[in-house]
Amino acid sequence: MTSIADMRKSYERAALDESASEANPTQQFDRWLKEAISGELPEPTAMTLATVGHDLRPSTRVVLLKGMDERGLVWYTNYRSRKGQELSGNPQAALQFHWVELERVVRIEGLVEKIDGKDSDAYYQSRPLDSRIGAWASPQSEVIASRTQLVTAAAKYGAQFLLDPPRPDHWGGYRLVPDRWEFWQGRPSRLHDRLRYRMDQGTWLRERLAP
Repeated sequence: MTSIADMRKSYERAALDESASEANPTQQFDRWLKEAISGELPEPTAMTLATVGHDLRPSTRVVLLKGMDERGLVWYTNYRSRKGQELSGNPQAALQFHWVELERVVRIEGLVEKIDGKDSDAYYQSRPLDSRIGAWASPQSEVIASRTQLVTAAAKYGAQFLLDPPRPDHWGGYRLVPDRWEFWQGRPSRLHDRLRYRMDQGTWLRERLAP
């Protein structure tokens, strides 16, 4: 049996140089995201969201990026979930993308805010019907007796709303407004490239970090 400690990989696909990177981190991220999508990577928009609750206990989960512009990165979820409760008490959070096939990682930190209700309405209506019903049926992060409880609730709300369920008040979008980005490109001999962008008096400052 192979020892986990002996498992190693040499990263040799690409480099990340200051002269070839964008001065604006949003533009740099957009470039890398497009390359992940065009490369047909599995779940290129999947990102790990890290939050910290009142008990100072950190937790992570994977969510899907559903929008991005200069204001920040958007995803949708149940506001009553564990992440929703933690963000309510502490809006500071972090996101991470890991594109294994490209040997790249992007880390983003900043404050999280709820997006406008009209934007949440618009996205909710674009979802498949079963996903819209699911937002009603699942008491996300709560203990439930069995899967039967979910199926029964989905049937109940499906019968109640038919083809036009409204967006639940407890479901909608969040936006992380970045004040720090890091772009990581794997390199040989563990001498990886790390470029950090941090906001400094309204301007993005780009710095190289030691791997």
